[in-house]
Amino acid sequence: MRIRKRKKGRALLPRFGPASILALGFIVVILIGAVVLTLPFFSTSNEPTPFIDALFTATSATCVTGLSTLNTAEHWNSYGDLVILILIEIGGLNFMMLPIVFFTILKKRIQLSTRIIIKEAFNLDQVSGVMSLALYVLKLAITIQTLGALLLAIDFIPRYGVLKGLWYALFHAVSSFCNAGFDLFGDSLVPFQNNPYVMLVVSGLIISGGLGFIVWKDLNDFIKSRRRLSLHSKIALIMTTGLLIGGFVFFYFSEGNSQEPLTEPNKASRIINSLFLSVTARTAGFASVDYAQLSHASILMTIVLMYIGGTSGSTAGGLKTTTFGVLLIQIISVLKGRPHAEFAGRRIKESVVVKALMLFVITLMVCVIAMMILSVTEDLPEYMGSEYIAFEVISAFGTVGLTMGLTPILSLPGKIVIIVLMFIGRVGIMTVLFSLLTKSQQKEIPIQFPKENVMIG
Repeated sequence: MRIRKRKKGRALLPRFGPASILALGFIVVILIGAVVLTLPFFSTSNEPTPFIDALFTATSATCVTGLSTLNTAEHWNSYGDLVILILIEIGGLNFMMLPIVFFTILKKRIQLSTRIIIKEAFNLDQVSGVMSLALYVLKLAITIQTLGALLLAIDFIPRYGVLKGLWYALFHAVSSFCNAGFDLFGDSLVPFQNNPYVMLVVSGLIISGGLGFIVWKDLNDFIKSRRRLSLHSKIALIMTTGLLIGGFVFFYFSEGNSQEPLTEPNKASRIINSLFLSVTARTAGFASVDYAQLSHASILMTIVLMYIGGTSGSTAGGLKTTTFGVLLIQIISVLKGRPHAEFAGRRIKESVVVKALMLFVITLMVCVIAMMILSVTEDLPEYMGSEYIAFEVISAFGTVGLTMGLTPILSLPGKIVIIVLMFIGRVGIMTVLFSLLTKSQQKEIPIQFPKENVMIG
């Protein structure tokens, strides 16, 4: 009987690998959230919410996107907002934090199988040290979100009163750090476009969440013990800084003849909002201006920034800064005539370069297919072109949450497409593929075929 049980246990491993459990975990959280949000108790009208809209909202919150077919401030009451906040926190920090908190409180030892799933969730190479990293992530997230809530409360309490001000401060601190983009104002951060304090606090929270927990731990170790930064952290920091500064400069000069508050060069609001355009496109989703009124150049730049997204192992989505950085390093190395991708005195593994290239191609294909489907299912306004759909698709895939106005008027097929994109963007295209192709990936190929050249370019 013991032998049979062992065989049975082994047979289940390929069927339910770490990637499958991770993907299924997100699906379970989303479905529970969707069912809860359909209840009349959570809407301001005390009427049931259509399941597809509840599912869309639950997916957007759990996948920390911010796109919504319903106006969050108007449709949901305080209890509905609380459900959304919980889903944002679970999705932003990853649902695998729940067993960590549970076992830590009970002072129980976490099994190896759970550690392996946590390793997969944080995209780590090894199991050792995964628990210390997870606890560090939990402490860091609580600290930054608490600090952000206190800073926002300084402005919100005088504006909305003590209780409402504290609630708004907490909600938007969590939404900002988790790069979710949900707001309770009804018009995102447009009412604060001339408030540098709120804009800078929110920007700081967005950058903190999108930088990546591993990068924060590396920086902490570097400050404490002067340990060398890992190559991952160096690439993440350089790419994040470059994209933020490059985006800021681009928006500042490209929107000189656009809408307020981007038209007057002598005002600080133009600088703050140009910077915010660069920050929020990195998977945050808050808007201080009407994106439908931006220039075509700024829309295209926003699409590029949304596609690249934040850093691996963070609350952000998208292709990821490190993936994009590895591709740039490979291109530069090839142009210099070097056989390998080299940066900062280190050589990047060939398998990492291949994986980065595969991610780029697959994600681009997924986005293009989604654009083609929406081009058939959705009716475009007369004054809008293909950028109207492209913007929405990349925003969903990058778990950004910015919109030019398509989300509230999506058809049923369109809502399903965006839901799938948000899920893929948060869980990761590789996790989704591995969860579907677990059996095939474990098969060894016994035959190696002869090589042959193919003309390229």
